[in-house]
Amino acid sequence: MAVDTGFSFTALTDRARRHIRVFQVHQFLDRLAMGLTVAVVALALTDRGMDLFQISALFGVYALTTMTLELPFGGLADAVGRKPVFLAAVGASLVSLALFLSSDAFGVLALSFAFIGFGRALRSGTLDAWFVETFRAAAPGVDVQPALARAQWANAMGLGVGAVLGGLLPDLIGATGLRLGISVYDVSYAASFVMMLGVLVFTLFAITETPRPPRPPAPGHRIARVAAVMREAGLLALNHPTLSILLAALALMLMATNPVEVIWPTHARPMLDGDHATTVIGAVTAGYFFAIALGASLSPHVSRLFRRRHAVSLAAILACLAVLQVVLAMQGGIAGFVGVFLLFSVMLGASETPASSILHSCVEDRQRSTMLSLRSLIQQLGAALGLVMAGALAEIWSTPVAWSVGAVFLLAAVALCLVLAGRLAPGTE
Repeated sequence: MAVDTGFSFTALTDRARRHIRVFQVHQFLDRLAMGLTVAVVALALTDRGMDLFQISALFGVYALTTMTLELPFGGLADAVGRKPVFLAAVGASLVSLALFLSSDAFGVLALSFAFIGFGRALRSGTLDAWFVETFRAAAPGVDVQPALARAQWANAMGLGVGAVLGGLLPDLIGATGLRLGISVYDVSYAASFVMMLGVLVFTLFAITETPRPPRPPAPGHRIARVAAVMREAGLLALNHPTLSILLAALALMLMATNPVEVIWPTHARPMLDGDHATTVIGAVTAGYFFAIALGASLSPHVSRLFRRRHAVSLAAILACLAVLQVVLAMQGGIAGFVGVFLLFSVMLGASETPASSILHSCVEDRQRSTMLSLRSLIQQLGAALGLVMAGALAEIWSTPVAWSVGAVFLLAAVALCLVLAGRLAPGTE
């Protein structure tokens, strides 16, 4: 692997700088549209009469749809192009939001959540791959990690702003929705629908992609092409030691951290005054996204600290996460819990781009979307396994015990990253 030169935004060509700015705006808008519903989804479902079992089942529909379609759609993006697949993802999101707004029946809501998973699977690895490929064409030989960090910052900021607005809208104009005969929480979903239309327009006119080579007209040939890309990417992951170690480390990381990200509201709520618990949890949720954005913005500085050895950077960040996860489990008061949780979130944000930089350095353009989808699939499987294990441990002992045991998986991921660092020469990551 060739050695990349250092990143300097002012030294980039106009084309490269514009490319980064366009993708940052796109990521912010897309995640803002999603974030508008994050803070109210559980409340909106409860308002529709769903019990906890039904809510869990709906999220299960989403997860199953996503994991089933993730890899095929990554292969589709590599085979036919990133932009058309992303546009299909936006279309799936619009259908999902329209279905949610149209009914309170469990069957229709399940179909809505299936379309959310459909859109998530279509999104995975599409414009991320396009961003890396186009950046490398515009700035050949330049380290892509700081550019990825800028995109990750915009991504998290969009989610954070969306979460804040999504929580405020029901209080500000929810009464108007009630007068129109809709749920107070539907105003956030309606705002998400409008914003998603904006994402569709922005993608159509601002995202430009070099057309793929002419495709065989027969549908059977296209399906075979997608299958061939998936097979090649799978074989690459199995036969490429760097990718195998990286994916294993990321799976272990999600096994440890995902239970914290999912369960923390139920653990923090008893620490809060009942009259203001929901408001505080909503604010901390927004803080979580903003902290991830901060971590993403700091990751290039961490990379320079370790001389752009991304595997070493990732090992150090995961070690910090392990310590913070144990410290978080020990907190008994809300002030200490929130402080440690936000530091934990900063580390989560900092971990994304070193891992992405290693992966992109190992993959050719024709397999990039598929490999990103494979990464997402493996991380989701790790997250699901971690949730099951943490849930069982929390039931037997307690949530702090489950989180502390999960930190062991982070230490195992640190060990794998150090093995990875030993395999990669300085500057070739």
